[in-house]
Amino acid sequence: MTETINWTEKYRPKNFSDVEGQEQAIFFLKEFLKKFGRKGENRAAMVYGPPGTGKTSLAFAAADENKAELFELNASDLRDREKLREILRPATEQKSLTKKSKIILVDEVDGISETDRGGLLELLALVESSAYPMIITANDVWNRKFTGLRKKSDLIQLKEIDYKTIKNIMISILRKEKKFLDMDVLTNIAVKARGDLRAAINDLQTASGMAKPGEIIFDERNKEMDIFSALRMIFKGKPSESMLQLFDSVNMPLEEIMLWVEENLPAEYSGEELAKAINTLSRVDIFKRRIYRQQYWRFLVYENALLSYGISSSKNLKETKSGFTSYKKPTRILKIWLNNKRTEKKKSIASKYAQYVHIGGKRAMAEFSMIKPFLLKPEIQKELRLSEEEVEYLSNLKQ
Repeated sequence: MTETINWTEKYRPKNFSDVEGQEQAIFFLKEFLKKFGRKGENRAAMVYGPPGTGKTSLAFAAADENKAELFELNASDLRDREKLREILRPATEQKSLTKKSKIILVDEVDGISETDRGGLLELLALVESSAYPMIITANDVWNRKFTGLRKKSDLIQLKEIDYKTIKNIMISILRKEKKFLDMDVLTNIAVKARGDLRAAINDLQTASGMAKPGEIIFDERNKEMDIFSALRMIFKGKPSESMLQLFDSVNMPLEEIMLWVEENLPAEYSGEELAKAINTLSRVDIFKRRIYRQQYWRFLVYENALLSYGISSSKNLKETKSGFTSYKKPTRILKIWLNNKRTEKKKSIASKYAQYVHIGGKRAMAEFSMIKPFLLKPEIQKELRLSEEEVEYLSNLKQ
């Protein structure tokens, strides 16, 4: 009985030329490996993107291209500081026994949680001290817990693979396997994979072994999408009905998605297109206010539709910008957070003052500008037992 080899492993790219649809990521990884160790500052390469886009394969290809040993570890098995010190630290220090160089792959770093015992802090320390380049793969590199790692890493994004590229790869595999499938079946598999090449190859292997592959119904991958992929679909893609459900796959509140769209509109649209998109965004804001004030939650449908299909249809398809656009995190998120922090201080000071003079908290807030000179007196601040942060807040008001 012959053992069936999984096609995703059998046809894993051996070198960079075998990796299709990720040309920009290959370029940045080559640059990272070329400059590693210069100026005494060690950094890692954080390779990120949706599942099945080739993050691990890219690391294998890099090792083959550089004739280096690949030392591979799955981060989910290295959850605490002790495990990292025991297994990973020796790998960052010891020479390869078989090759001239070494590349260290820490795969699926999402598996380390914030509550794990010092795992991420130890990994960061190993990045800084490693004698060999370290490639770290992640699905969601923008998770708050990776703030430290991001600062010490070159971020290399892998995009979802176009269904046409997936289809061509599947055709190539079938030729090597001396098998045939109808083009409609291949198209169906490629489209339903939603950019996940690994899933498409697994479906292909299943279909190739069936008597009537055309009768198989392949489920569309219901997976989370990062905000960058969603923005690319809206700004560069053709408006379609499927966009109406686009944000259902993005693990982010609609309010925050709106800020991302607002921040990055000028990077993609200009002139009349930009004016039309901003007008659409203002209508999103109108529906958002109606939802809050009137509790008409059915308006979420319109808010979602305008933010996706509406923004996408604002552009002239013939003049859509081609190529890669680097999307920025909204600056308004920080401004909103800082404003909320200031409001918290104002409320806490007003509350202490209200208790001191026996009035209501709302009245103290309403009269805050009137009582401010009184609150600026050091003896009053001491009497109200204001914290250092609250005193600092008042001092900033005085300036």
